[in-house]
Amino acid sequence: MAHLLMVESWVGSMSRLLPRAIREGGHEFTFLTRDLHHYLRAAPEGVAHPLLSARHILTADTNDTERLLPFAERAHASLRFDGVITSCDYYLPVAAALAAGLNLPGPTPTAVENACRKDATRRVLAEAGVPGPRFAVCGDHAEAVRAAGEIGFPLVLKPVDLCAGMFVRRVDDEAGLAEAHRALMDFSVNARGQSRAPVVLLEEFLHGPEVSVETVTFAGRTEVVGVTDKSTGAAPAFVETGHMFPAALTEEDDRAARETAVPAVEALGLDAVVAHTEIKLTPDGPRVVEVNPRPAGNRITELVRHVTGIDLAAACVNVALGREPDLRPRPTGLHSAAIGFLLPGAVGVLEGVDGLDEVGAAPDVLELSVATPGTRAAEADSNNAYLGHVMAGDAEGPGARAGVEAHLARLRPRVVNR
Repeated sequence: MAHLLMVESWVGSMSRLLPRAIREGGHEFTFLTRDLHHYLRAAPEGVAHPLLSARHILTADTNDTERLLPFAERAHASLRFDGVITSCDYYLPVAAALAAGLNLPGPTPTAVENACRKDATRRVLAEAGVPGPRFAVCGDHAEAVRAAGEIGFPLVLKPVDLCAGMFVRRVDDEAGLAEAHRALMDFSVNARGQSRAPVVLLEEFLHGPEVSVETVTFAGRTEVVGVTDKSTGAAPAFVETGHMFPAALTEEDDRAARETAVPAVEALGLDAVVAHTEIKLTPDGPRVVEVNPRPAGNRITELVRHVTGIDLAAACVNVALGREPDLRPRPTGLHSAAIGFLLPGAVGVLEGVDGLDEVGAAPDVLELSVATPGTRAAEADSNNAYLGHVMAGDAEGPGARAGVEAHLARLRPRVVNR
């Protein structure tokens, strides 16, 4: 039995998947957080949050790495950890720094920092010759206007240190650039109380379908588990509306995505990580969108597990412990699995969702989850706006996406403006 130190987590699916993987692996964890109430607020009424299954719960300022390391060293001396782990993007660099400071397995802090900062990722990949969009890092609006003139509209404006598609916008002209830049600059502190970098990333707008490549790197070798496709909506935002695994690609495009993702992971120097690398398949070839040094979100890991039997959450646990993960595929009876997300059609308060009984009774449905009545329905401008999801599988071929889309069409959220 191993003992992991878990530094923060998301309150969504990974807060359940990682504790499950730790438990099923015969291990246990100590949970370290700056604000336990952040997680208690997200637990359904009458249900203990999975993070409370921790052997110990420690409280410290996880936003202050310099002071956190001595605290972790004292905890390690008493509790003895075998690895450090997190599922939350904002604490991946912290987890890497603690693992290094405690002399435990894990990726180097520099590699994780460069992967988590989108501007640093761009520079590292460009220097390594990994294909990506033309880009510029801008410290103020005047710099952004000059860079936009060089890159050309349309372009994409991004924060360098947020996730879930927050404030990522397609920009078609200078007025749109000013609006998107102003909105991002007004958001100076993220949801975990961390100050944001006061710069923006401008990128050439890439045409073509987007996919993600799910990989596991251990002992310097990166193995591709598979390729997932992605659909987006809510323009000019880039809200992920669904995914299917495996992606319905030609053999050529599948190979191109794989052969682009692996050099990107290697160029960043990532090791002992499960990674999720997003790639655009443009008419001029594949281009890296970003490299995430953690398992995919939006329950993509569950799509992979349903089709291949490979548990990427378990792989994440194993590499954090310095153990080679089991990536052997197993027959599951499914050829493809897909997920689609329920977005609000209006801003207000969710009264309920019609069509649940019909969709829930469908034989191909693997998961059906919707928000509880009383949930605030916000504008669909990031992945945080979801009101639920449907996951379905296809035992015969790549038809899971079509099934999910048909099920989503039967779900009708009732949102009232009050």
